[in-house]
Amino acid sequence: MKKLDYIDGLKGIGALMVYLCHFVFAFYYAAYTLLPEHVNTRTGIEVSIGKTPLNFFYNGNGAVCLFLVFSGFVLCLSYFRTRDRSKLRTGAWKRYFRLMPVILAVNVLIFILMYLGLYKNAEAAELTKSIPWFQGFNQFEPKISGMLYESLLGCFVRGSNDYNGVLWTIPYLFWGALLVYLAAYLVGENRLRYITYGVMLLVSLKTDIYFSGIFLGFVLCDFFCTQEKLVRLYKRFQSVPLWAFVLGFYLVSYPSIGTELPGTIYGALPAAYTVVYHLIGAFLLTAGVLGCEKLQWFFSRKPFLYLGKISYSLYLLHFPVIATFSCWFFLKFQGSLGYGMTVGIDFVLTTLVVLLLSRLSQRYLEPVGAWLARGMERCLNRRKA
Repeated sequence: MKKLDYIDGLKGIGALMVYLCHFVFAFYYAAYTLLPEHVNTRTGIEVSIGKTPLNFFYNGNGAVCLFLVFSGFVLCLSYFRTRDRSKLRTGAWKRYFRLMPVILAVNVLIFILMYLGLYKNAEAAELTKSIPWFQGFNQFEPKISGMLYESLLGCFVRGSNDYNGVLWTIPYLFWGALLVYLAAYLVGENRLRYITYGVMLLVSLKTDIYFSGIFLGFVLCDFFCTQEKLVRLYKRFQSVPLWAFVLGFYLVSYPSIGTELPGTIYGALPAAYTVVYHLIGAFLLTAGVLGCEKLQWFFSRKPFLYLGKISYSLYLLHFPVIATFSCWFFLKFQGSLGYGMTVGIDFVLTTLVVLLLSRLSQRYLEPVGAWLARGMERCLNRRKA
C-alpha cells in the first residue's frame, strides 16, 4: 500500500505552527493582539506581520484546524483502500492506547517541573507584556491525583488541560476518531453516505465546531480513495488544486484574534467567523495538496517528514519547555543581551531542546501505546479461547 508521505509532512508543519504560535505569543504578544501596548520592538513590526499572511506560520487556531483535518484524513485511509472493516474495529479500540502513554509521560514531567518550581512563565510575562495569555499557566499547587486524572481520563472526556494546555484538543482526536470509524463502519459502502456526512457536519457546527475538522478530513479521504473518475478530472486541471491551496493558505492565515482588519488583505472578510475560515482553509489547503503532484513532492521533503514523524510528541512537549527553559533563559540574559538578541538565541536553543525531546519521545514513548494495545489484544484473545 502506497504511503502518502506528504500527509505526514503536512502534520509536521501543523505541529510546528503550534509551537511557533506559543513561542511568539509568549515573547511577542502583539503579533496576536495587534495592539500597540503589547509591542516589544522599536518599529512595532510584529503588529504589521500579524496583519499579513505571514502570520500563517504561527497561527495557532489555524494550525489546530489543519492538524484535525490531516488526522481525519489518515484515520480511515486504510479502510477506504481495502474495504476491510476489521481495520476500523482495530483502530477504534486502539485509539486510547495510541494517545494516552505520551500524554501521561509528559504530564508526569510537567508535575515534576511544577513541584520543583521551574515554571517561570509568570515572571517572564511581566516583561514580555503577555500577561493576559502567558502568566496564568500552571500557577497552582500540583497534585498527583489531579495529574493522573487529567492524563488518564479527564483530557479524553472533558478536555481537561490544567497541566498541559494543549490537551484541550484531545477530545476531538479521540471522540472524533471514534465517530468517523463508526460512520465508515455503518455507511462506508452506502451510495448515499455523503448525506450522512453532511448531517455529521451540520451537527458539529451546532454543537462543537472543531469536530468538523476531523469530519472534513474524513470526507476528503473517502472522496480521494473512492471517486476515481472525479479525482482524475480534478487533477487534470492543475490550476484548480493550486488555487484551492492558495485560497486555503489565505483563509488559514486569517489572524486568530478575530478583529476587523480594514485596509488589509483580510478587510473584506467579516471578523465573526475566524474558526470557520480556518476550517474551510484547512480543507481547501489539504484538497489542493491531494490534487497537485508538485505540492506533494514539496511536502514530502525530508525536513517535513521528520517533523511529521515527531509531530505528536512535538505537540505535547513544546509548551512545558517554553514555560520553563525558554523563560529561564530570557529572565537570565535579557538584561545584558537586550530583548531581541535574547529572544533570538532563546528561540534557537528552545527549538533544539524541543526537537531533541520530541525525537526521544517518539523513539521510546510512542511505541508504548502499540505495546499496550498488543497486550490488551492478547488478553482478549485468551479470554475468547
